[in-house]
Order: sequence, then structure tokens, then C-alpha cells
Amino acid sequence: MDPFALLGVSPDATPEELTRAYRRLAKEWHPDRLATSESAWRMAQINAAYDAARAQTERGPGATGEPAVRRRRARMAGAWLAPSTRRAMGAELLRALQEGEPVRLVATAATWASPQARLVVTDRRLLWLLEDAVSDRVRSLRLRDVVALESRLTWPRRRTATVRLRDALGRRL
Repeated sequence: MDPFALLGVSPDATPEELTRAYRRLAKEWHPDRLATSESAWRMAQINAAYDAARAQTERGPGATGEPAVRRRRARMAGAWLAPSTRRAMGAELLRALQEGEPVRLVATAATWASPQARLVVTDRRLLWLLEDAVSDRVRSLRLRDVVALESRLTWPRRRTATVRLRDALGRRL
């Protein structure tokens, strides 16, 4: 099937001409206007032809492969981080990061509010995700607001640690 012939335009038609031809045919053959089985079949052909013609127009005449006009992809959250770091953080913490914010540490943790939390330390902030909370799951604290920090390894294996922070407002975390 030649999509340009079905739409009634020449192969060197502009995108605007393609759109005009598509709208003209859609007004004529749309199933809401003509309640016949042929109109539904014809509208499906028109839609397919329009999509194919637009794709060929974007590639350029006689071109194959990638389209000449590339659509800009949305940048993936945390694209500047290593894939293993992105996986360890999860989608919610990645969305909470600022563009280009480097991640120094990702660890599992427990807080007084949630026994299951994920902790992220960047060069600017401390972020944590309360995994068992229903809403307001991501919290953060700027490092410049930390007034006091106390840490100690727990017995017997010294594989876990307790970290206590106090912020500028006097809150203990």
C-alpha cells in the first residue's frame, strides 16, 4: 500500500499537507459520521497510511534507517550515576535527586519512624526513603543543617552502626 496515494498527496508532501489530507479523509470516513462497517475499515487504513507517511517524511526522501528529525528523549532520572547505584537507590530516591548531584553512599537503614529505610548520602544532603510508609516516603536533610553527629559500631560483629544526628532546629534523627 502506498500511504501517499491513499491520502491523496504526493510523496514529497510536507507534514502540513499530510495533516490536511488526513483530516479531510477523517471527516469523510470517521465511523462516528458514517455508521458502516466499511467506514471503520477505511478509517483504520487512513490511520495506518498517515502514520507510515509521517514516518517516511521524517526520514527524508529515499533515506533508510534512523529518522532525520530525532525526537528529544526525556533524560532518565539519575542518568549521571552508575547503573548499580541507580538500581540500589530505586525510582523514588532518584527523582528526589537534583541534576548532577553525586551519590557518596547508599545503605539500608532503620529509623524510629520506619524499620525499613534506604539511606543515601550525597555531597549536599542526607536522603532517606521510608519503605513501609504509605505517603511522604522520601525525606531529606541538608548537610549544612547538621549540628552534631554521633556514630558507634554495634556489638558483637561490628557490621552495623548507629548514627545519631541533631539538626539546626534541635531535632534528633
